[in-house]
Amino acid sequence: MSPESSLSQHTPEPAIVAENLVRSFGEKMAVDHLNLRIDKGEIFGFLGPNGSGKSTTIKMLCGLLSPSSGKAIVSGIDVRKDPELIRGKIGYMPQKFSLYEDLTVKENIDFYSQLYGVKGSGAKRRKEEVIELVGIGHYTRFLAKQLSGGWKQRLALCCALVHRPEIIFLDEPTASMDPVARRGLWDLLFTLASSGVTLFVTTHYMDEAERCSSVGYIYNSRLIVSGGPDELKKARAIVGEGNTHLEVVCRPLVKTFNLVKALPYVSDVTIFGQALHVISEQSNVADLLVQDLAQYAIEVQHVREIEPSLEDVFVSLTKSSMAEEEIRLKTVAASLRADALGGFEDEEVVAPHV
Repeated sequence: MSPESSLSQHTPEPAIVAENLVRSFGEKMAVDHLNLRIDKGEIFGFLGPNGSGKSTTIKMLCGLLSPSSGKAIVSGIDVRKDPELIRGKIGYMPQKFSLYEDLTVKENIDFYSQLYGVKGSGAKRRKEEVIELVGIGHYTRFLAKQLSGGWKQRLALCCALVHRPEIIFLDEPTASMDPVARRGLWDLLFTLASSGVTLFVTTHYMDEAERCSSVGYIYNSRLIVSGGPDELKKARAIVGEGNTHLEVVCRPLVKTFNLVKALPYVSDVTIFGQALHVISEQSNVADLLVQDLAQYAIEVQHVREIEPSLEDVFVSLTKSSMAEEEIRLKTVAASLRADALGGFEDEEVVAPHV
């Protein structure tokens, strides 16, 4: 599915628009003609394998890296023309904690307040607001290095919020958090979004992607698809026309996984909690699957057809993109080989008459 025809319904007020955005480093294409639209107040999840172009995209949208070509408008500002102006409109929270660990929480907030030009009579009130919003008031006298990973991320978010940004970029914000801290941070993100702040979040967690208003999946420098999580899971152009997705609850689980994986009508299977998620390109395979497993004395408790998960969607997209790339590379290699042989590789070589 083309990113240009996104599945989501959009309002007339975008926070971020990218049109054919390109960034290359020499011959390496880091971001390849990316098209994207994110609405104000939206939580946009940006997913993709490491090295796929996520960080390069964020750097261009933040005005830290100039695009090689294309156009990007962030909070109404052209990133190519006014990159410095953009930085006053956005907040950035990197994956790795980058604040001053030998300063207290309060001293870090004071420093970033001055850095962003938050001064005058409203500065004290604004700092108190973000401290209360983030819930870090009990730790203001602690050194930053004394905080746990979750509280460090809250401090980083506090510093990113102090100048009232319209858009916040968060690069894997929960990577070092335990489940309780992760949920707490996401509750905070929902609060920010409800107040009109736009959030651009990179993550590897599928449950976090499910919480986003819309998601985009980038692979090998190209944005493969974008849209709402529910829309992507239902789009047959993505999950495959005629594919059957089954949840199979059975015992023993791991043994059954290996047996199901070998069945000719099963295209993919994974362990999902206490069940198997099975994908087949055939319809009405549930009874056949139960019959085949009965031969191995597998106790199947129940089988039901389910919607594909967001993880299923992205795995399917990755495999499809990998197959297309393999075909492309083989075609290029064959062309280069033909050129090297002068175009005669397929002609029969006839021995001369003596």
